[in-house]
Amino acid sequence: MLNLTYLAILEPGEDGCYGISFPDLPGCFSFAENLAAALPMAEEAASLHIYGMEQDGEAIPTPSVSLPQDITNGMVVMPVTVHPDLYRMKRDNERVKTNITLPAWLKAAAEEKNVNYSRILETALIDYLQLTK
Repeated sequence: MLNLTYLAILEPGEDGCYGISFPDLPGCFSFAENLAAALPMAEEAASLHIYGMEQDGEAIPTPSVSLPQDITNGMVVMPVTVHPDLYRMKRDNERVKTNITLPAWLKAAAEEKNVNYSRILETALIDYLQLTK
């Protein structure tokens, strides 16, 4: 399982909140209400950013071991470990809603039998598309 540890820069705000950025992940930003909330917010932001890069076929940057002092002066630097394989599995397998249209008589018959539409549709699509789980 792949683990990557990036250095996050936390910029303190006047109201106790923190802006979060990653020099190794351009365009990856987040926000936390306080220092305690910064780590989970940073993990989610970096994980989602890397997932998006993978989906776009972009190379995943190698994490830096240190950052120049000119960009960290007055900031909090925090290591953030992400697990791209686990995050990808989570995102690819999360359930999403979709609407379907059925004839009224078929819907009524299915409801009489307490049919689980999601399970039936999932099974039927896997079979129709000839996929393996």
